[in-house]
Amino acid sequence: MSALPFLLTLTQMRRLSPHFPRSHGVPRVDDRRVISGIIYVIRHRLEWSDAPVAYGQHETRYNTLRALEPWRVRPHLRGAGFRGWTA
Repeated sequence: MSALPFLLTLTQMRRLSPHFPRSHGVPRVDDRRVISGIIYVIRHRLEWSDAPVAYGQHETRYNTLRALEPWRVRPHLRGAGFRGWTA
């Protein structure tokens, strides 16, 4: 598995952390990696399954995005200085 860059800073991740879905008995994956994968898919206009494997399983990325409710999360990202939804 190749190492890909995280697309959010730790500050941005702290702003988002209250919005992450809760774990239901299953160990959580690295949220920063999954969110970076979601951003990667959106920026490059890819299908969920076409993103690099280093960003996690495509089902995890898709389900996390749906659980985060992007219309509620986007203002928190903008407030933390993230402007990179598009390439």
